[in-house]
Amino acid sequence: MTVVRRLARPLLSSMFVTGGLDSLRTAGQKAPAAADVAAPIARRVPYLPEDPESLVRINGAVQVVAGSMLALGRFPRLSAALLAGSLVPTTLAGHRFWEEQDETRRAQQRIHFFKNLSMLGGLILAAVDTEGRPSLAWRARHAGHHAAAGTRRTRRAAKRNARLAAHDARHALPV
Repeated sequence: MTVVRRLARPLLSSMFVTGGLDSLRTAGQKAPAAADVAAPIARRVPYLPEDPESLVRINGAVQVVAGSMLALGRFPRLSAALLAGSLVPTTLAGHRFWEEQDETRRAQQRIHFFKNLSMLGGLILAAVDTEGRPSLAWRARHAGHHAAAGTRRTRRAAKRNARLAAHDARHALPV
């Protein structure tokens, strides 16, 4: 892992670990703000509870676990994807600047909203970062090409061996 990744991953994940811990501790306080976003998500995703407080706790747990994993460099692509998935409802529930009446609060919420969009961009980059190695899709395509090339080589070698055997059989000395 490069030095840049060793530094960037914990920096990116720090907000999620602290925010996730806060969500776990104060789920009851955050539940009313999450209710508008939580209910539609719970209806669409099987096995999720419809209780906003439980959903806030689940989201906080995902952020703590995935944030810690990203910071440690364990399953970084999966961790970043999970954090991106948890960030969308968090942003929509917590930073609805368009509903604020007070201009100061509206400006603060807008800043937080766009900060979260920026973090989402970083998470998307982390989720697709293959650390210089070819992606799974590239490896699968090239494995197919290599298999086809191997088959062609084997077929050519079999034809050549058959021709040589036929030639040897025709020119064999009589016994």
